[in-house]
Amino acid sequence: MKIAGGAAVVTGAASGLGRATAVALAAAGAEVLAVDLPAAAQDVEPVPGVTYVGADVTVPTQVERLFGRFDPLGTPLRVVVNCAGVAPSERIVGRKGVHDIERFARVVQVNLVGSFAVLAHAAQVMARYPAGDDDQRGVVVNTASVAATDGQIGQAAYAASKAGVAGLTLPAARDLAGLGIRVCAIAPGIIDTPMMATVGADYRAGLAAGVPFPPRFGRPEEFARLVLSIVDNDYLNGEVIRLDGALRMAAR
Repeated sequence: MKIAGGAAVVTGAASGLGRATAVALAAAGAEVLAVDLPAAAQDVEPVPGVTYVGADVTVPTQVERLFGRFDPLGTPLRVVVNCAGVAPSERIVGRKGVHDIERFARVVQVNLVGSFAVLAHAAQVMARYPAGDDDQRGVVVNTASVAATDGQIGQAAYAASKAGVAGLTLPAARDLAGLGIRVCAIAPGIIDTPMMATVGADYRAGLAAGVPFPPRFGRPEEFARLVLSIVDNDYLNGEVIRLDGALRMAAR
């Protein structure tokens, strides 16, 4: 799938994985619509080729309105990358009692249901455009996590939501094959995002040392390069790809 000359949508694009991906896609020649919560989208340093818009992926009308921006006669939507997500930590039974059920539902709503809503509306729009080589119309890349299989203590909600994203990958690829749309997911390990910058230096060093090789955090740009590789490789479909330096998370 060619990136240049097509349009792309990236969610969670104000920082971290999403911002790196939006920048990389724009550099590769895509017209990028970068999506994040309104407050975050308004406070982002401009990037050539990237248009920031505010939308909440958990609100169906906002997702529908987002993809309503695409004109069937305009630049074809070819690439969608779901990076929007949250990662709170809470034990199932802790000092304050049972895990907050509303918080659990919120994590699933953002990470899994939000990704599905974007995927579904994106596929509907992609299907309106003429197919390219090998009858392809588009590629959707979702963000899972190594927590989908290696969930740690306190990650019940996060791990469950990311396992849902991983489990969505193959049936989504099969569902959308007839439309010429591929679906893959990336399962990152420990990536050096703004969220990780809030932890102490000693803790960061310990986490990095636990990665077999290279013994460091992954970089958002490495995630973005993998997205470009998935888009470029037409035979990658229905697969969850770990990006983790061979890390397997311990219980804590």
